[in-house]
Amino acid sequence: MRIKHILRLYYTKMDKCDKIKGVCWKIRQKTAEGDGLLQAQIRQEQKQEYYEKGYWSSRTLLDYWQETVKTYPEREYITDSRGYRYSYREIDRMSSQVASFLKESGVARGDIVACQSPVWAEFAVLAMACLKVGAVLNPISVTYEHRDLVYFLNLHQPSLFVCPTSFRNHDFETNAVRFLHEMPCLKQVLLLDHDREKQGDCPAWSEVLLQFEPLQEWCPCDADDVAVLLCTSGSTGVSKGAMLTHNNIVFSEKQFNLELGLTKEDVMFMPSPLNHATGFQHGLIATMMMGARVVLQQRFAGAQAVELMRRERCTYSMGATTFIYDILRELEATGQSLPDLRFYLCGGAPVPGALVQRAWEFGILLCEVYGSTESTPHLYVPPSETLRLNGTVSGRPVEGVEVRVVGPDGKDVAMGEEGEEISRGPNVFVGYTGGAQAFDADGWFHSGDLCVQNPEGYLRITGRLKDVIIRGGENLNANQLDENLDACPAFAEHTVIGMPDARLGERICAYAVLKPEVATFSLNDLLACLKENEVPKWQWPERLEIVEKLPRTDSGKIKKYVLHKDIAKRMGLSDRAAKGEAI
Repeated sequence: MRIKHILRLYYTKMDKCDKIKGVCWKIRQKTAEGDGLLQAQIRQEQKQEYYEKGYWSSRTLLDYWQETVKTYPEREYITDSRGYRYSYREIDRMSSQVASFLKESGVARGDIVACQSPVWAEFAVLAMACLKVGAVLNPISVTYEHRDLVYFLNLHQPSLFVCPTSFRNHDFETNAVRFLHEMPCLKQVLLLDHDREKQGDCPAWSEVLLQFEPLQEWCPCDADDVAVLLCTSGSTGVSKGAMLTHNNIVFSEKQFNLELGLTKEDVMFMPSPLNHATGFQHGLIATMMMGARVVLQQRFAGAQAVELMRRERCTYSMGATTFIYDILRELEATGQSLPDLRFYLCGGAPVPGALVQRAWEFGILLCEVYGSTESTPHLYVPPSETLRLNGTVSGRPVEGVEVRVVGPDGKDVAMGEEGEEISRGPNVFVGYTGGAQAFDADGWFHSGDLCVQNPEGYLRITGRLKDVIIRGGENLNANQLDENLDACPAFAEHTVIGMPDARLGERICAYAVLKPEVATFSLNDLLACLKENEVPKWQWPERLEIVEKLPRTDSGKIKKYVLHKDIAKRMGLSDRAAKGEAI
């Protein structure tokens, strides 16, 4: 679909909404008649409130970058697991050289620069270069192949595409050259020639750093401009681009640093992909804003992570539950410790109390956080409270972010009752590209996650609205069923889904990865374990699939839609059932 047609549909849809409630979420994207700006506008009453309270200001990410470089030019900003180390001054110079290349390639304010980058220091250079020319960065997972790339490139119409020549034995260059010839929007392709020299005529990163002088005049932009388009995780099988402004990101990361008591002396270990909010915002931007240091791991592995954190004296980290699980297992197996690591922020899944206690045995405070690409982690368990709360909650809202728990009618539920978590605040994104509905009429983002709030103001995420197993008319919370499996000592990882059933609609199916020392394990073994732990029989799985690994997104979330397709295939069911629909 051409971008003009997308916009025409979008404006028509939103104009109708404006007449009803005065909602003014709008986008200006690059068109033949347009000015090249991609912007989103928040409801005016919210915007005014955020400026009046000081949550938003006229300062952009580039302003913060310039201030940090001026204040701490020789401080080390970034280290990656390949051994590359760069100070703020060095990243500033290289990013200015890349900015010169972008400008010469015709990239202007509001243009989109798409990239596929491993967890390399070059990503930070490109991000700062985009800020200097006013471009919008659109990082895309390196795991996305041709079909997914075509989808996002058609949706976002980037002016320039950056990718490795090759990575993990995959030829990225061939795809990139093909896009350059097939997509009129693309003006240029830039190749990160770290793993392999380029084969064709497209310019290479190493050439840019040799041939281009630093850009002297940077493009001014507005704090309400879109700074980045982050692709949603796609855990439901549908990916979208989430637009985040400078003000969204600045507020989120300032508050993140403030509430956690972080300073320029801290060192973050970041194993998450940089195309996600965790890696990009909390890894690169939060550290930059205070002149701190970030240590990147190209591909997570427990033993290497421990070695890297010990060597670099990392003081905190953030990532999926699977990461800390592997780190603790490595510490337990080797008898090592991480004396400098004060706390680990854990997102993507509920953190059980047993894991909190395991981490504390090594002096690590394991703190659950909750959020999404659209509403970056806005609930967190303060490190000072994590031992007392011991995995019973997902967190409390950060200052400035409104959170409600609502029922199907959109009204607040009573304290202690389960409802959907919705949020509104200066951190919340400003809409999806392509015009997908993002907010309700009053500007609230509906997460689709179920939760319960306690009198202290803490919330516990209990499941997904769409992650409910309906068995014989009874709604079963898949998260709760999955937590029951924690009692099984044979499992390294596990999850629960609903499998189609002609009579009951759905039955409970468990997927599990066995620990290395466990050779075999049957459904009867599992049921005996659940019985011993007094789990009610109506919560017992009716099928068990042992697999080598669970399919996950880059950020560590389990791709349940993949498991729905897998169980349907194993059962020999139709395409409709393969989509996770009851039959």
